[in-house]
Amino acid sequence: MALLTGMLLHYRKIVQNEFYGYPQEWFPSVSATIGDRYPERSLFQFFIAATSGPRFLLVGLFYLLTKSPTDNLRPKLLLISGILRTLTCGGWTYITSTDNHNWHDIFMILYLLLTIPWTILGIALSSPKSKALKYRKLFAGFFFGSIIPLIFFFIQHKVNQKPGAYTIYAFFEWSLVLFDVAFDSATMFDFNKLQIKFVDIDGVSEKTRYSPSNIDSTEPKISRKNNKYFSFVALLASTLNFFIFWSVLTSLPLLIWYFPLWNMGISGYEAALVSIVSPLLLLIPFFRNFFAFSPQIPQLLTVVGVAAFSTLKPEWRLELVAFGAAFGCISLANQFWGISIKPFAGVHRATAFSLGLILSSIAKYAFYTNNPIWPIMHAENGGWNKTGVLIGVVASIFTNRPQFTQVQQKSIAGPKESAVLSAFGIGGLFFALHTLLSDSSTIITWVWEGYPVRGPQPVPHGAITIAFMCLGVYLGITKCQIAGSWYAFAAGNLGAVVMYSCSGWLGYIGGMILTVYLLAVTPALLESAGRHNPGISFGLGFLFLVVLYLAHVWTVAYAFVPGGFLLRERTDLVLLFQQLFIGLGVYSHSKIKISSHSVGTTSMVLLKSITKQVGTALIILLILTGSVSFKRFHRDAPVPYNTEGHVLTTGIWTVHFGLDNDMWASETRMRDVIEELEIDVIGFLESDTQRAIMGHRDLTQQIADELGYYADFGPGPNKHTWGCCLLSKFPILNSTHHLLPSPVGELAPAIHATLDVFGELVDIVVFHSGQEEDVEDRRLQSLGVADIMGSSDRPMVLLSYLVTKPLEGNYNTYVSNTSGMNDIDPSDWDRWCEYILYKNIKRTGYARVSRSTITDTEIQVGKFLIGDRSPSTNIRVEEENVPEALRFPKMFRGEGVRGHRYHVFDEPRYFE
Repeated sequence: MALLTGMLLHYRKIVQNEFYGYPQEWFPSVSATIGDRYPERSLFQFFIAATSGPRFLLVGLFYLLTKSPTDNLRPKLLLISGILRTLTCGGWTYITSTDNHNWHDIFMILYLLLTIPWTILGIALSSPKSKALKYRKLFAGFFFGSIIPLIFFFIQHKVNQKPGAYTIYAFFEWSLVLFDVAFDSATMFDFNKLQIKFVDIDGVSEKTRYSPSNIDSTEPKISRKNNKYFSFVALLASTLNFFIFWSVLTSLPLLIWYFPLWNMGISGYEAALVSIVSPLLLLIPFFRNFFAFSPQIPQLLTVVGVAAFSTLKPEWRLELVAFGAAFGCISLANQFWGISIKPFAGVHRATAFSLGLILSSIAKYAFYTNNPIWPIMHAENGGWNKTGVLIGVVASIFTNRPQFTQVQQKSIAGPKESAVLSAFGIGGLFFALHTLLSDSSTIITWVWEGYPVRGPQPVPHGAITIAFMCLGVYLGITKCQIAGSWYAFAAGNLGAVVMYSCSGWLGYIGGMILTVYLLAVTPALLESAGRHNPGISFGLGFLFLVVLYLAHVWTVAYAFVPGGFLLRERTDLVLLFQQLFIGLGVYSHSKIKISSHSVGTTSMVLLKSITKQVGTALIILLILTGSVSFKRFHRDAPVPYNTEGHVLTTGIWTVHFGLDNDMWASETRMRDVIEELEIDVIGFLESDTQRAIMGHRDLTQQIADELGYYADFGPGPNKHTWGCCLLSKFPILNSTHHLLPSPVGELAPAIHATLDVFGELVDIVVFHSGQEEDVEDRRLQSLGVADIMGSSDRPMVLLSYLVTKPLEGNYNTYVSNTSGMNDIDPSDWDRWCEYILYKNIKRTGYARVSRSTITDTEIQVGKFLIGDRSPSTNIRVEEENVPEALRFPKMFRGEGVRGHRYHVFDEPRYFE
């Protein structure tokens, strides 16, 4: 009625928007129709008021139809979301954007957000064979499917100011209204079976007839205690508890890494890793029983690891995290101790364990591979630590006590079941989940080959990794017997082999097969371990995990650790032992004679209820993942800083694995100084943090997303280097990854990339030489890089870490006739590590900028003029004789900003 009235009375006014009017725009949006004009606005508000009573009645009756003795939580959530959704509809109806733009938008956003649980729960609680379910799925698909083009055309209108785009947007906006109403109209099929009676219960016969004692139920009975134990609230609380567990566990090796990193060798703080073998304490009956029957205590103490951010001293932070990790492992062990006595209790709890892992991976996906509640995060660099503490404390209160007796516990494991073999399974499983799936980009970096893109990228394909994790969780419930079989184990091994052996999409497919298997087998291995004394199965299990962690680090840190040569570059062996350990756990599981998965009627009802709960949780997680992926993927193409002057500004920076002097994540501070220096192309060295001891982070993602860069991660973590990567404002047409000769010392990575710089092809080489002690390695590497640089006659810039003095030794191999390269400033005598070299391109400026407390190495920056092939000279000129576009920012002169200033020369150098 409002639309019809508006079209008749104020057509041209309601199709007018901030950019265009009729005839470019010819159909009004919902907001324009119901906005400020009389009588359209009044008509709309009148009918909204008239339908509000029936609307509340629909919500209430739908709740009555869906609630049951076995499932009362989801109907209550449906009721709450329906009521709040109706109230927020009133909010944006009666407060227009003209009245108060902020509150109008707030109510509208809340309405749309509440539509998600209303839709999901409405579908989940529909009868499986009803017409209502069919139409709800249909209209829900139309509704959410319309959101994507809606956003697209809104951006076309708002950002690109495209004429006619708002009219198309308006059609999708009206379609959302229709699909929203159509979804709820499906309720008429449910209400066909509803009979409402008003009874005067004062009459004796009627009072007796309708008394609660005469109402019969044919549904299987599940005890109140069971209902509480298997409720959605219990699943949610367990998921959040395990989210805290995974956050603390994954932060422990990362904090340990800080100390050998700054000590350049073993520091002694590595011993903190042993804190996770704390379940060995459960070999003592007193502690085993105390923690088992007071599960809130160890779970609450786990939160100490999240609260560690509040102390500034790195040593204290590590100690608090080790304390939290110790109690987190104790809590986990006790939560699975004897749980298989209760049918499907192990599946329920193990699924929450997996959901907690997925939630932590989603959090890292949203926060550029940093977990926002890690102790390396705080408010200044994007941390949500206080929120994490609050979540941890509240969730720990709802931790359920195990439902078993000590007598039952003693006889739960069969004679052929082995606690030690189960411990191997726990060690292998936890290692695989942590090192491959605690971050959605890890497997992607394993198979990354460079440009042109021939495989998945962290965004948006990280969402696919999370989706396969969700699939594994679902199969772990619905196909639990198959998941724990040898056939599934063989499939997981096949996936591991393909992932290790292949790159690109084929390797990624192998990784996804392994992903599904790992999440599917998780309930079987955890439940199997819980059948034994947790001090043995989990205590030894975490000890085996420590061994795998060390082996995992040894493969790349072989030059700095005792016996490192035994595992040098042997990721294949580590992967083999991981799968072997899991296989031993599967063998122990196969010896269970009596399954805890009863096939009785009540148990099947229970399994169905658990499956629905988990399905709902997985849908919510997938929607959350999709939202994060959409937000991160849809961004503008990178734009160079100086497009008019055709100036290329390059930089090289050894970023020390993204941890600053005070053990905080440094990406935010790195981003700020890179933006202020207006660097178009920068190479990062010591940048591969995709290992357990480094947090599985990608230092390129935040800077690339927020500043607009193309990113090449460089050789992946399975290539055993400390890493080099490339960020470019210009399209990367091709990039090749190299591992330079390293017969003795650490591997030396290099990237050789070709960029389209203002229409001209320019080569960029990013290179990290080996350590000082390995002289022959560095000589061979200098020859290899010289050959790479000499292989191209295009304009070229080398951004490097050379470990040599200017004009001496290997310097004369890098700067030679073979390479054709020139030093950006041969008079700079104060270099040892970082160098910028160039050829066939006009060099105009060079600067060194202090690092502040971000890392241990400065930033070196060079400016080049594209399109000018005239020979460069080493004759310096004063800044006032240099065009403004070729100058470096003045903010870094003198004391500079935030500890960044021009140093060594105290000013940039400019050349003819």
